[in-house]
Order: sequence, then C-alpha cells, then structure tokens
Amino acid sequence: MTVKAANLLRRADVVLYAGSLIPETILRRTNPRAELHNSAYLTLEETDSIVQQGVAQGKLVVRLHSGDTSIYSAIAEQIERLDKAKIRYEVIPGISAFQAAAAFLKTEWTLPGRVQTVILTRAEGRTKMPSREALEKLAVHQATLCLFLSAKLGDTVQEKLLSAYPPETPVALFYRVTWPDQQVVLTELRSLSKTLKECGFTRTTLIVVGEAVAGIGGRSKLYDPRHGHLFRPRTGERGNRPGD
Repeated sequence: MTVKAANLLRRADVVLYAGSLIPETILRRTNPRAELHNSAYLTLEETDSIVQQGVAQGKLVVRLHSGDTSIYSAIAEQIERLDKAKIRYEVIPGISAFQAAAAFLKTEWTLPGRVQTVILTRAEGRTKMPSREALEKLAVHQATLCLFLSAKLGDTVQEKLLSAYPPETPVALFYRVTWPDQQVVLTELRSLSKTLKECGFTRTTLIVVGEAVAGIGGRSKLYDPRHGHLFRPRTGERGNRPGD
C-alpha cells in the first residue's frame, strides 16, 4: 500500500474492502468511526449503491482493492458506474504481487541477455481466455511468466507450459505474498502440479515460471564502463555531461 492510499484510508468515512483479499492488519489503519463493508458478500449493484449513498451524504468513500488495480481487479465495471453517476474519483495503485514476489526473492524478472519480457496472465478455468492468449502460445516466448488465479489448475498449467519450457525450468509459488502467513516454495516445472497439491495451494497463489526465478543473470550495460549513454560517457571518452 502506498503512503497516499494509507492516508486516505485513515480519513475515509466509508470503506468497501475485498474481504477475501485484504489482511486484517490493513483494516486496522481505517478511521475507527468509518463504516466498513466487506464486498466479498456483495454484488456490483450493492457496492455501487453504498458508494453513491456515501457520496450523496458528503462522505469520503474508499474502495479498497488488493495490490495492483490495473490487472484482475474488476475496477473497470465500477468506474463505468461512477462515470455514469458523474461521481469524481481517483485510482491509487498499490504494489502488485508479481513485484512483491521479485523483492522477496531479491531478484528481478528480467536478466541481461537472457530474458527481457515479463508476461502477466492466467490459466483458463471457468473464465475463458482469448484463443490467441492460450498458455501454450505464450510459453513459446520462454519469458518470465507470472500466472495469477491459476493455482487450482496445476495439471493444465504444467502440461501446456511443458510444450515449450524445459522440464527443469525454475518455478516459484507465492502463497499470500506480503501477508504475515506468506509461504514461498521453489520447485521445477515438471513438479509444478505435484508441489501445488502437496502444499495445498488452491487460491491467492502467484506462480512465476522462468529462468529468472533462479536469479541467474549477467551484467547490465547500464553501469558498464564500456557502455556510454546520455548521462555518462564510455570510459576513455571525453564529453560534456548534464550540468557541466
């Protein structure tokens, strides 16, 4: 959570939060006098009614999502209703699970000369995927693949990814990453499904696949003395730098 979001949460008069995804410790940051509504039990129409009623009463309303609002957050349908009602609002992004996961492993998902692409996606379950985004098609790139909402589909994920990734490809499973009870398990792609079942991970689990999981990389050009750029000439070269 950003400082800006935390400050708004402390000031809010009404807070709608995703109860299945928000740790209790976050809710302790709310104003003690605020109305709290767990949206896990509500429909879009019901949450919209609470928002509009609060705004009509001149109250500060916060809709609290988990992490990154730009993916799998279902905010687009909420924004549509706010626009229709001519309600002013602001979207404040948090930290995505895939970003927190890299920080936990003390690594980055891109490796110089090895992998420069990160794919954020999900496996097809009850929610269908466009055919052009099928896992076996994305796997061909052998990029760092971050799979959300897919822990229950381990068998399918493993089968489709093995069509392109080597069986020994490193995999990291992040259960409730950043929560007090987070668990991180390292395995290989050929053991992905088995590991998910043994750990009992069925939800709130991010699956990251790719050689970047192992942290194997090389030196970047950014700080290489043989590589010059706008702010620093190559070693041995003379030239003006910004501010000279």
